[in-house]
Amino acid sequence: MKKILIYALACTVLLSVFTGCEDKKEEKILNGDKPVVFFNRQPSDPASGKVDMITMNHNKKTFYVGFDAIKGGEVQGKMIADFLATADPAKIDRNGDGVIGYVLLIGDPEHNDANARTRGVRIALGTWADSTAPGVAKTGEIKVGDKTLKSVELASHAMIAADGATWSVDVAKKTLEEWLVKFGNRIDLIISNNDAMALATLKATGLAQGLPVFGYDANADAIEAIGEGRLAGTVTQNTDSQAAAVLQLLRNLMDGLSEEEALKSGFNKPNRYNNQIKMIDYDPKTRALLAQNTVVDNKNWMIYATGARDSLFKQIDAPKKRVLLSIFDPTNTFLTNSYLPALKRYAPLLNIELTIVFGNGQDDESVLKRLLNLDKFDGFAFNIIKTDSGQRYIESLKD
Repeated sequence: MKKILIYALACTVLLSVFTGCEDKKEEKILNGDKPVVFFNRQPSDPASGKVDMITMNHNKKTFYVGFDAIKGGEVQGKMIADFLATADPAKIDRNGDGVIGYVLLIGDPEHNDANARTRGVRIALGTWADSTAPGVAKTGEIKVGDKTLKSVELASHAMIAADGATWSVDVAKKTLEEWLVKFGNRIDLIISNNDAMALATLKATGLAQGLPVFGYDANADAIEAIGEGRLAGTVTQNTDSQAAAVLQLLRNLMDGLSEEEALKSGFNKPNRYNNQIKMIDYDPKTRALLAQNTVVDNKNWMIYATGARDSLFKQIDAPKKRVLLSIFDPTNTFLTNSYLPALKRYAPLLNIELTIVFGNGQDDESVLKRLLNLDKFDGFAFNIIKTDSGQRYIESLKD
């Protein structure tokens, strides 16, 4: 009898041990507790630009990766002001009326980045009138060579297509053609809040006709245009650093690093693989990792044209993790030509398997309905459509 009892007890203990191990192995992490990284479009109020901290405080593993939009706008404005400061007034002021007239292609007036760029340009050119709205600007003054000339925003427009698509290159080209007819040689500068629209305008005009054109994003075709003398300048938001940061941060969080360590490892200090992402700052108030902005012009375009990378990653040796990632619009040039290739380049090096879903660029429902089988993913990266839709994405993660 004693042997039977001892044997039964032993079996019970062994069963308990094995069961415990099995339970631990199959321990489920709720989707709402998994890491979430918003990128490129920061959850925020489209009117005020105030960051949506309800969304950003969803859990301790929720962050934003992007760039400092306000500083980016300032860099764009300074790039144009510096260009004018070293220019020949007789060549820039095409009709000799003592006025630098410019037109501004705004893009999406409900996008914080577009608003920051409009603000930066208007402040730099002295036309800021306390508003980023199209058409709201005052007459200012700007240094051109050894002279001080008046500066006037002849026209500005939100580039929205009939179907609601924003940053429309077709609308940009058509609008500029209309402005050229209306203003003629009163236009001295063309300023665009992204490269795609800037390049669209080159089909109507360009430096060869005496009109400097400025963009933003440092897309590959824009850098090529600078090298060819067709584009005067652009601004890089260091896309490679952003894409690498999205994945490195997710990797850190999916590997169980603490919030503090997740923000350091591979960022302000090399991780155990000696990988480190440069030109990234952290803003604890908005839980945002922000890439720095850099001017690209005829002095340094070769650095970017040669494919130089801010982050050179070594392959890591760690278990595979699965991430569901959304892109707001498959036709967006910046995302599909610059951001997405960088994501695809870094994901295998970090042993991350990406599942990518695309929206239609107009309504978040086009993305949300594709967020399926969430249990099989270890983390999420969202490129939202409307900046005030962050909570809808968080709601979709509820188990």
